[in-house]
Amino acid sequence: MGWAVVGGVVAGPLFLAAGVVQGLVRDGFGFGRNAISQLALGESGWVQTVNFLVAGLLLAGGAWGLRQVLRGGPGGTWGPVLVGVFGVSFWVAAGFPADAGAGFPAGAPDATVMTGHGAVHMAGGTVGYLALCAAFVVLGRSLAARGLRGWAVASRVVPGCVLAGFMASAASVLAFTLGAGLGLLWLSAVTARLARSE
Repeated sequence: MGWAVVGGVVAGPLFLAAGVVQGLVRDGFGFGRNAISQLALGESGWVQTVNFLVAGLLLAGGAWGLRQVLRGGPGGTWGPVLVGVFGVSFWVAAGFPADAGAGFPAGAPDATVMTGHGAVHMAGGTVGYLALCAAFVVLGRSLAARGLRGWAVASRVVPGCVLAGFMASAASVLAFTLGAGLGLLWLSAVTARLARSE
């Protein structure tokens, strides 16, 4: 397994682990009311900004690695491209932080109107996760071509679960976080499985 593919495998778990640790130690942050993106705000926000940048770099490497693994096969063009778009969305998130709200950062007033950078952050995340969901469908073809039928079916089901989490975000930020986390972890699993079947 090449280094680029390894980047795609570790990107999701590393990003989530760093986010969970920060969420547990940052004052005023609660997983039930705050999105992980908001950790980029406040005095220690640089840690989450670096987390976004590193995750984007690893995902871009993973997209390149998938291109090598899938070259000439089903999903070999669009799968890596869509994963690359997902990686770029993390750089957008780093450059355009989310708005403050729901008590975080501690002591900061809630944004009553979405700011320009908050709107770009949300748009980038939306495009990124839609690209990821599309990538799963495309990569399902790659998995099926390798005889991995169960994996292929799951790669067509997971996008629905991710999108369901996003649609439930108005009622529960935790649902959004779980949906986003599922997408990251499934990408790691699919990338590793495709690399092993090369």
